[in-house]
Amino acid sequence: MAGPAPISPLAPKSYPDMPAIEGVRFATGAAGIRYRDRTDVLLVLMNEGTQVAGVFTKSKCPSAPVDWCRAKLKNGTARALVVNSGNANAFTGKRGVDSVRFAARLAARATGARESEIFLASTGVIGEPLDAGKFDGVLDKLAAEAKPDAWLDAARAIMTTDTFPKVATATAEIGGVEVTIGGIAKGAGMIAPDMATMLSFVFTDAPIDAPVLQKMLSKSVQNSFNAITIDSDTSTSDTLMLFATGTAEARGAPRIKSAKHHKLANFERALDSVLLDLAQQVVRDGEGARKFVEVQVEGAASDKAAKRIALSIANSPLVKTAIAGEDANWGRIVMAVGKAGEKAKRDRLSIYFGDVRVAHKGLRDPDYDEEKASAVMQQDKVVIRVDLNIGKGRATVWTCDLTKEYVAINGDYRS
Repeated sequence: MAGPAPISPLAPKSYPDMPAIEGVRFATGAAGIRYRDRTDVLLVLMNEGTQVAGVFTKSKCPSAPVDWCRAKLKNGTARALVVNSGNANAFTGKRGVDSVRFAARLAARATGARESEIFLASTGVIGEPLDAGKFDGVLDKLAAEAKPDAWLDAARAIMTTDTFPKVATATAEIGGVEVTIGGIAKGAGMIAPDMATMLSFVFTDAPIDAPVLQKMLSKSVQNSFNAITIDSDTSTSDTLMLFATGTAEARGAPRIKSAKHHKLANFERALDSVLLDLAQQVVRDGEGARKFVEVQVEGAASDKAAKRIALSIANSPLVKTAIAGEDANWGRIVMAVGKAGEKAKRDRLSIYFGDVRVAHKGLRDPDYDEEKASAVMQQDKVVIRVDLNIGKGRATVWTCDLTKEYVAINGDYRS
């Protein structure tokens, strides 16, 4: 087994102070899912009455845990979350379904919760059966050890090829009462979410009913997790869940039962902030990444068209390898715009690397300066801006470069 990968050079320099959220407790342990003596199980316990929302992969080959969570989400409440790394329990047939059921039964026994209030997620290798019997005894021990302040331990337990744990937090006011949002995420490869992210779990003490949580979450992912890509591949296991314990109600926060509640705006902004922070951390931990890339598209026919063009640029192997090589090759941006299938007029197109305009009105910019453009490409963060000059549509997506290390990591993934 290879040793741990060096921490991404794009990793945050420090972690935020993650405050405890009343009604949420974490515990982690080693069940030997894939490797011995490695933390690979996370158990989260939540107060009775905790509301839940979720968004999941649109892959036509979803994992067994994704199917389980989708089915249980309609109940609207959660008491426990079990996450394992090392095995995705995807493409495992009836055995995978049985593993999920057995894991839920063990978790219910360990926590005293109903099986319908147990949520499960798995990440790791696809196509290998998950032996849920390895949870037996481990979950009982974790339930007894759970504590509210173990955010970093929780984030580390769900890592696979990640090089650093991903956490984010924010506060908001509902009716003059401060509430807290905190979340964790994992992901470094097989990243082109078509709903949310690889695995991410967000918690709050706000008293918000499940249908309202669901509307907010589905909206918020569009400009966060659904606006990132590392390698254009959508995972079988993508899961993002939002849990609200409602404990702030005892401090005077009003119960939110409608998505149109006038006191919800501040919370929505805070949720957007946490999800965007986590999503960008995933990009910063892209397998082999050395550059954090922001792609801005404006002047498109619509916002939807702008996003498709931005993702065409962000997913292009030629664009991403040029960035890795610090090559200011704006011709590859032209190529990616042209292949997106959205309305574009060559002779109106402008392209910028940072603040340096490199192409304008269908030609290389008359003031093009190779030295200035190359200086932009040498930075850790590279901003590419495209103005189509045909409408008001705009979008921003985030990606990373494509390096030899990405090939090495994925060529050796199952070893």
